[in-house]
Amino acid sequence: MTSAPHLDRLSALLAGLAPRVRVARPAPAAARLDVAADAAPGLHLYLLAEGKMALELRSTASRELPAPCIVVCRADTPHALSAANAADWSQLICARAWLDGPVAALLLGEFAEPQVLALAGAESSLQHVVKLIAAELQAPRCGQPALLERAGDILFIGLLRHLIAHPGERGGLLNGLAEPRIARALVAIHTRPQAHWTLETLAAEAGMSRTAFANTFRDAMRQTPGKYLAAVRLAIARRAVQAGKGLKSAARDAGYANTSALSRALARPAALQ
Repeated sequence: MTSAPHLDRLSALLAGLAPRVRVARPAPAAARLDVAADAAPGLHLYLLAEGKMALELRSTASRELPAPCIVVCRADTPHALSAANAADWSQLICARAWLDGPVAALLLGEFAEPQVLALAGAESSLQHVVKLIAAELQAPRCGQPALLERAGDILFIGLLRHLIAHPGERGGLLNGLAEPRIARALVAIHTRPQAHWTLETLAAEAGMSRTAFANTFRDAMRQTPGKYLAAVRLAIARRAVQAGKGLKSAARDAGYANTSALSRALARPAALQ
């Protein structure tokens, strides 16, 4: 019997996100691109290859974007892009990433504020796709629509790869994935949420002592292993219920002992979870 392949940290994250990425180009005559809030979980990605633009939010002053760069905004955050030079719109690629998997809410927490990633010194894989897209923008060739559509998926994966390699200092999912030992435990949780995980078994996955694992996990993730595991299971259960599955099936998928335990978790106020 062939065993299931071991997923790396990014592949496990992508499996939990189930992303769908669609690339679009702004209207050539647009002077301003206004984007309304969208309740569907996901991100807006903007790749500015050359030129100058500004990111505008309702709560803050506009922010100039240093090309080449990638701007990441949550779909539920209204925002706008503006350019003084109409020619700069030809250097912009827009991508909408829908996140249909149960880990979506956990990743979106990393983008409470829009992020602007300057591409100077970025991961080589991310620079490759940026150069490819920039070349297509400057000299369109046959097959460009199909190439750009697939480039959106590669851009999204390259972005996550870069963010995991260069996490911020706030702590959270990306910081946890950046720590190789904690990443092994996170992959185990994401791929086998139904398992009977304890602090000891997760520490064993990480190759650490119980105390060292608990402290390192809390420092990287800003929460305990138990709380994160509960959040993943609840997210899986909610997605299953929204998909029309019964409580028994949802509880089994998410690793709850029984439907009563799942019902209590679903009824608990969000602030207490």
